[in-house]
Amino acid sequence: MNYWWTSDFHLGHFNIIKYCNRPFKTVEGMNNAIINRFNERVKKDDFVFFLGDLCFKSGTGRGEGEPYKAINYLEQLNCKNIIFINGNHDSGGKNSFKTIIQNLVISYGGKRIFLVHNPEYVNTYYDFALVGHVHEKWMFKRIRRGETFIDCCNVGVDVWNFYPVNWQQIDREYHKWLKTNNLTSNR
Repeated sequence: MNYWWTSDFHLGHFNIIKYCNRPFKTVEGMNNAIINRFNERVKKDDFVFFLGDLCFKSGTGRGEGEPYKAINYLEQLNCKNIIFINGNHDSGGKNSFKTIIQNLVISYGGKRIFLVHNPEYVNTYYDFALVGHVHEKWMFKRIRRGETFIDCCNVGVDVWNFYPVNWQQIDREYHKWLKTNNLTSNR
């Protein structure tokens, strides 16, 4: 069994291709690529932490999303061991997707890791944070709160070539980022 982290699939969201400069010509092409890449890496007995915004369901008539419910996409994923953290497009069941988890703390890789969709809500009490929401904007960022800070990793598909990531990938890229920016870890 392996552990994976990911977020911000935005399946069915036509305009996300344009908003985030995603390399897909159609929403169907995007949906298929993201689902196939997920299934390529994640096996049936693996465990996934999904940090928000699985899909974008049209309900407003604006034409931004497909009329499919989240279950349509979930049925296409190999793995069923998925913990979903609420994203801004998941709130209130907007996308027919409901989760009561706003954030979560795990112990992994010798660290206490805070998981939340939006990095604005990270808690600097922990060793590290995994976030989504910011799409292609950054992979790692140091967030300061007064005298303290926390380093955050964006696990969104836009910065990981539309794949979920494991801890080894995160840790390797994090240490490269620290070295490149002449930083040391906070813990």
